[in-house]
This record gives sequence, C-alpha cells and structure tokens, in this order.
Amino acid sequence: MTVSKLLTSAAAAFLVLTGSLATAPPAGAADCPSGQFCAWEHADFQGQRANWHGDDGWWEGYIADADSSWANHGIAGPGIPAYVQVYSSAHQGGHMTICLAPGQEVAYNGAANDEGDSHTWAHGC
Repeated sequence: MTVSKLLTSAAAAFLVLTGSLATAPPAGAADCPSGQFCAWEHADFQGQRANWHGDDGWWEGYIADADSSWANHGIAGPGIPAYVQVYSSAHQGGHMTICLAPGQEVAYNGAANDEGDSHTWAHGC
C-alpha cells in the first residue's frame, strides 16, 4: 500500500469515527443569550421566553407556573455557580422541579412542566 493510500484510508477512518470535521449547531437549539438561564412557556422552546443572569426568588407574570422548556447558557468556571435549580414555590421553596447543568437544554419534561416559580444558580444539582 502506498503512503498516499494509507493516509487517505486513515483520514477516512478518522471521519467515520468522529463525524465530519465541521459541525453545525443542533437543529432545535434554544435561542437563549450567553450567560443566561431561559424558560419558555411552551415545549420545544416556543412561546414567550423569560431569561435571567442571576437568581430570581419570585417569577412573576406569564412564566410563573407556566414553564415548559428550559436552557442553561450560563458561564462555567472555577468557583462560579453554573447549575440552575428551579423550584415550585417562591424564594426557592417547595420542591426542586428541574436542575440544569451548564449548557443543558430541555425541550420538555413532564414532571417539571408548569411547576416553576423561582430559581437559583448553584454549584451542582
């Protein structure tokens, strides 16, 4: 086997194992600003969106008890609380309905649907 054929075969094997070299963002990726936690009133990141860069002890208006999809686009780093914990009552009371890791997007979760009333940024779930 020539060096050229060997390199071509190795490159082909690499692409098969890793996928293409350039990857596009996922088709249904949530439209949530960098550094923010977002919640939508409908599944699949549809309807009105609320977004926050910090804790909120009392969700008001259209999003309270009406959240159906979520995205954590917070900034992760040493000592930075990058997880988002959503609670069923104001001021992080009641039970935790959902917890999102940094970069996590959830298009729908039946157990957490229409339950959120507050959230906090934390160091884990």
